[in-house]
Amino acid sequence: MSVRVRFAPSPTGALHIGGVRTALYNYLFAKKNNGTFILRIEDTDQNRFVEGAESYIEEALSWAGIVPDEGVSFGGEFGPYRQSERKDIYKKYAQQLLDEGKAYYAFDTPEELDAMRDRLKEARVANPQYNAVTRMQMSNSLTLSPEETQAKLDAGEPYVIRIKLPRNEDVRFKDVVRGWVVVNTATLDDKILMKSDGMPTYHMANIVDDHLMEITHVIRGEEWLPSAPLHIMLYQFLGWEAPEFAHLPLLLKPDGNGKLSKRAADQLGFPIFPLNWTDPQSGELSVGFRETGYLPDAFINFLALLGWNPGGEKELFSIDDLIDAFSLEKINKAGAKFDIEKAKWFNQQYLKFMSDDDLTDQFIALLDFEIDRDRAQRIALSLKERVTFVQEMPAAGNFYFEQPNEYDSKIARKKWNEEAASKLMEFATELRQQSSYNKDSAKQLLVEVLERDQLPLGKVMPALRLALTGQGGGPDLMDIVEILGAEEVYNRIDKASETLKS
Repeated sequence: MSVRVRFAPSPTGALHIGGVRTALYNYLFAKKNNGTFILRIEDTDQNRFVEGAESYIEEALSWAGIVPDEGVSFGGEFGPYRQSERKDIYKKYAQQLLDEGKAYYAFDTPEELDAMRDRLKEARVANPQYNAVTRMQMSNSLTLSPEETQAKLDAGEPYVIRIKLPRNEDVRFKDVVRGWVVVNTATLDDKILMKSDGMPTYHMANIVDDHLMEITHVIRGEEWLPSAPLHIMLYQFLGWEAPEFAHLPLLLKPDGNGKLSKRAADQLGFPIFPLNWTDPQSGELSVGFRETGYLPDAFINFLALLGWNPGGEKELFSIDDLIDAFSLEKINKAGAKFDIEKAKWFNQQYLKFMSDDDLTDQFIALLDFEIDRDRAQRIALSLKERVTFVQEMPAAGNFYFEQPNEYDSKIARKKWNEEAASKLMEFATELRQQSSYNKDSAKQLLVEVLERDQLPLGKVMPALRLALTGQGGGPDLMDIVEILGAEEVYNRIDKASETLKS
């Protein structure tokens, strides 16, 4: 059987970065095994549905380059891929479980459920549950006669359908990441499979859909591990073969202390969502990785290594490299610390790899004035080693467009003097007389001017940078001289000489 995996988010808000990683691992595993990656929307909880969340999920995956082969908006033979459109399918299998005595109707009111939990708490039961013991004291088709049950159904009384778990049975399954997992049903409760509104719970819909869509591997977050024994039981009850499971490690705060949350990310000042998200209720804007300036390839490279280690020293992986190297067996059990500084490092590396044309296009798009493309490209290339994000380039290269009005006082005190000012004016005067020049010939001219008084380059280079940019650091100095042009270089040195007179 060919590999088929799915990413099945709920449209309840923005897609958390942990969800993007889950999608990525599913995608990489599918591509590594010439399989199929499916996008399924699990919208069974209509109370938590958020308008726009589904399109946000699709846009986020598209930006990251995680493109489904099948699913919502992509079609396929196993649709529909939106659970709210599959209600009748779930009812069929819920009825099968009822008919076979593996599930039951429960008519308990919220007040009755609260009373049951209160009684158990008073009895010092640590984890009150609706289970093999407590269900026999509740209002359900196990304690009611068939006639009483049917009468309630005929009267339209609200009910849910619960799974009927055995009282004391070990559930065993092998997780690709965690090895053998054994859980006794005495620790589990009779989860609701179908809600009173006729919609299935995640547990029911997830199992039915995975089976009918022929999912071979379920790769999902660690938070679903406690539900896995229930899912294994459902597969057994329905007579189906369970897929292989791989539960991914948590993403942790940078200090490793606790799960990475939106609140923690907000406090530490970094994104938690792939794209901008505006909360429809509060109107609060959460800035995404895309809008912060992260390049998709850098984002994916960083994310892939959060919980997966291919071995070796290599850190930079193209998407094809990731596909070639990926395996579920190399996913770590332990949680992965989220290091935003490492994410920035990845972005710096990928920024250096960008083609000149792409870099120039992005740079020009950030400017609010017209600029010659060749000049824009030279400016962008001079800056790309100096920034983390393309968005930083206009500010980092502002001196290309405006003469400095202020000069770094520390550099001025240490490096600006009459001798430096005199030699720089001599250099600028002769540079204006050149019919043409480039960075190399400009540097040679500066060396020749300085050699007349046997001065080394180090004597005037900081002063020259100060005059041209007002700063003590920046791009290659001769790149700046070439890009500014002889007239502008002369004017800036002249201005600095007047401004910085002692």
